[in-house]
Parts: sequence; C-alpha cells; structure tokens
Amino acid sequence: MASEAKTGSGTLYSIDVLRVAASVADFPPLAAADAIEERRSPTCGSRMTVSLRLDDEGRIAAIGLDAKACALGQAAAAILANGAAGADRAAIEQASEAWRAYLASESETLPDWPGLALLAAGRDYPARHPSMRLAFEAAAAALAHVLADRSAHG
Repeated sequence: MASEAKTGSGTLYSIDVLRVAASVADFPPLAAADAIEERRSPTCGSRMTVSLRLDDEGRIAAIGLDAKACALGQAAAAILANGAAGADRAAIEQASEAWRAYLASESETLPDWPGLALLAAGRDYPARHPSMRLAFEAAAAALAHVLADRSAHG
C-alpha cells in the first residue's frame, strides 16, 4: 500500500479522504441543468464541471459533478455537493472565498461548510490548492451566470 503523506495538520491522503473522494460518483452530471460551469487548474491539469438545478428562489436544488481531478479535488467536490442543497449564491461565494483564504493562509478559520475540516491538511501543499478549489469556484460562477441570465430575462 502506498504511504500516506503526513503534515503538521494531519494525514493528507487518509482513508477518509479517499472514501469521500470516491463518493463524487454519487453526484453524476445533471441532464437538465439550469447552469453548467467548468474550471481547470493550469497547475495540475485537474478539470471540474459543475451542473446545477435551481429552485424558484435561486437556491441549489440539485448538483452534478464531472470531476477529473486528484483525490483531494474529488473529495472537495463531494464535500461541496454534500452541503449544496438549499445553498444560495451568497453562501457558495462566501464558502469559496473563505476556502481560498484558508488554503492561502490568509485566514486561520476553516469555512463554515460541513466536511471541509477533512481537507485541512491540504493547506500545507500549495500545489494541491487549485484542485481543491475548483468545485467551489465552478459552482459560484455557475450561480452567478444563471442568476444574471434570469434577472436579464425577467
């Protein structure tokens, strides 16, 4: 078995991280999505496509993922998806920015998003940050685009 990377914050590729990463399959891409957004990491080549279906108030009713990323990127995507139901644009944007700031060591506080503590050890690996941010960034962009379209078209 491959050795697990250890950090001051804990184990980077723990069995729990790998289990959560595998659960990304529980969120297949949505056939009838209101919004689809892709983000790619130039650092590692990871690619994340998020598809969303929204309710009448602009909250996430369903989320789908197409994750071509490392285990950390897949785990972050699954964590996003697990907590996304009912979230609005502000909640997703706030979580995305707080996650970016935490990973960049601009904040010592993990975002208020269920499950992200599992990936806290990734902070010590800047090359992994883009992959771990992709799903949050794609979801925020998807919400911004679809809500702008809705307001433009009444």
